[in-house]
Amino acid sequence: MTDQTSGNSAEGNSQGTTMPESSMGRVLQRGGEELLLEKVPDRFVVSASDPAALSELTQGLPVEVNPAQVPNQLTEIIVDPTRQNGVMQQMRGAEAVNYATHVYHLKDDPSAVVYVKNQITVQFAPDVEQAAIAQILSELGLRQVKPVVGIPNTFVLELTPEATENPVKIANRLMQRSQVLTAEPDVVVRTQHLYRPSDPLYPKQWHLNHSGGSQLAAGSHVSAEQAWDITRGIRSVVVAIMDDSVDLRHPDFQGVGKLVAPRDFKDKDFLPMPVDASDNHGTSCAGVAVAEENGVGTVGIAPGCALMPIRTTGFLDDGAIEDLFGWAMTRGASVISCSWGPAAVYFPLSLRQRAALTRAATEGRNGKGCVIVFAAGNSNRPTNGTVNERGWPNNVLSGQTAWLGGFTVHPDVITVSASTSLGKKAAYSNWGAEVSVCAPSNNAPPGFWLQQTGYIYTPPEVRGPLSGLGIFTADRVGAEGYDPSSYTADFGGTSSACPLVAGVAALVLSVNPDLTAAEVRQILQQTADKIVDTSPDPQFGFNKGTYEIGGRCDWFGYGKVNAFKAVQAAAQRQKQSIIAASRYIQQQDTTGRAIPDDNPNGVTSQLRFSETNRVRDIQVGVAIDHSFLGDLEIQLIAPSGATVLLQGRTLGRRTSLQTIYTLQTTPSLRRFLGQPARGEWALRVVDFAPGDTGTLKSWQLILGI
Repeated sequence: MTDQTSGNSAEGNSQGTTMPESSMGRVLQRGGEELLLEKVPDRFVVSASDPAALSELTQGLPVEVNPAQVPNQLTEIIVDPTRQNGVMQQMRGAEAVNYATHVYHLKDDPSAVVYVKNQITVQFAPDVEQAAIAQILSELGLRQVKPVVGIPNTFVLELTPEATENPVKIANRLMQRSQVLTAEPDVVVRTQHLYRPSDPLYPKQWHLNHSGGSQLAAGSHVSAEQAWDITRGIRSVVVAIMDDSVDLRHPDFQGVGKLVAPRDFKDKDFLPMPVDASDNHGTSCAGVAVAEENGVGTVGIAPGCALMPIRTTGFLDDGAIEDLFGWAMTRGASVISCSWGPAAVYFPLSLRQRAALTRAATEGRNGKGCVIVFAAGNSNRPTNGTVNERGWPNNVLSGQTAWLGGFTVHPDVITVSASTSLGKKAAYSNWGAEVSVCAPSNNAPPGFWLQQTGYIYTPPEVRGPLSGLGIFTADRVGAEGYDPSSYTADFGGTSSACPLVAGVAALVLSVNPDLTAAEVRQILQQTADKIVDTSPDPQFGFNKGTYEIGGRCDWFGYGKVNAFKAVQAAAQRQKQSIIAASRYIQQQDTTGRAIPDDNPNGVTSQLRFSETNRVRDIQVGVAIDHSFLGDLEIQLIAPSGATVLLQGRTLGRRTSLQTIYTLQTTPSLRRFLGQPARGEWALRVVDFAPGDTGTLKSWQLILGI
């Protein structure tokens, strides 16, 4: 693989635009956007099949091997910028080298170091056949590795020795073709932990419960004790802590059945223990969420729940995210807590990363979905928005600057900001329309720390006092960690707020395990305390701490999470669903109806009910045979005219569908709850593309009244 320009001509893509040749190596396709790249002039990375041979090769060249950690299976080479291209060419010719490529950073953001892997994810248009795909792959020197689960006609591709360009250029060339909807190179960025470090014993854990005191405003805690009167959590509800490690020796994580499916993706084993001196963060996060109530040390908000400790690689490539969330959802995680984000100012998620989160949030917990919680970040910047930056050291950021957290804007994620022990916004806490709720944490100046290749950046200084207490939680055992006492008294950041909300979500599921992930989010938002902060922001001067129509604000989302109210609401829903199941009525149509090909009117079948009671539960059974189910949408229409989409065009090449849509698998069906059962209910099936046909064999509607 080389960086030389191919002779292939660029075809017009579906939007009718063509990328200039000069931009082919500078534009990164990412999450439907085009990000500008710049090469780091004094380094590149090498993937080698024989590390010993690579070591011998580098000894004979005017280069240094960067001792800092880089992604697995890559070696970062430091070289004089004037000799970079020549040395890269020499190494590409070596038998031990699989490929060598530039290291990049995002334009105007030198902290966002980007490593390009040897793979590309490509989503082809639905009508592109395998023969045409094979021809395209042959032209560009690609081979198919695997399909992307859940996205039709989408594949992970790998460059072969016949490829004449790097993945960035090849992805851009693919985007010029009308057959391609998306083409993204798999890239790696570093993880940025979102935290402020240092915790002992329950009386000091003000964030759980307090009765006032110095720097403690009334109601700034999460009302844990009232929640514990209902539940302290159950072992079948598992909280996954994805982080740098968890010290499994700690007394706070001891108990029968406490640990479930531990995994270390960094060292590729099943013991996610701390190794490096800086591996402290995950232990404290786990303590906030699920520290055991065993008479020793501290207690988490959900002490009775189980812990799934997962050690990450520290890098965020597509495969790593698929591995992390795939492991959690298939090993029984109920809640996934993530106190980290991409080490970049602006970085959208890739197609595969978005799909990995969506799968976990919709297919985990046997179709009810894993509850995914992310920390909003600690830069006092928008989760998705633009800020006029000034005053950064060396003007590393200046002028109108777009910020995007990637994970925190995913629609299936609960994004958590931070409040203080005084019931105010934490000065560092990120904010924006994507924030769902906030949770108590410490107060401190904003920070955006990156320690790759010497970059350490902090935002402009905040002037004025920053009042508020830190969070007490578990720390690494012994002298290592934030404090030699095995506990830290000053943990914080949105990193601490995130596992606190994750633990509350675990309590909610402990009293009502039938809730979907979307319903848990709804309960947390509806029961949150509307804390108000009328003070101006100490950096920008504006105020976003009061609530708009609809009950949310950019600083706190729907408010500060309240464990008692959330658990109480979940228990009430459980009682209502038990009452609702007392009587069911049903109708079915087994006639068999042809589905018109490529017809927006589709086929409609009606069922009539005479009962006047209101709907308390609903199930829809559907059986369809069709030569390409990915062409179909299925809708249920109530007597009132209200319509719910049961099935989008996501079934791909499947030819047979026999399924039941329920409140758990299809939360949008809740729109019909409370409506009268009486009247004509209709199922509509629409084929949106030509060339394939099929039959609505039967359908059944079951109403709980």
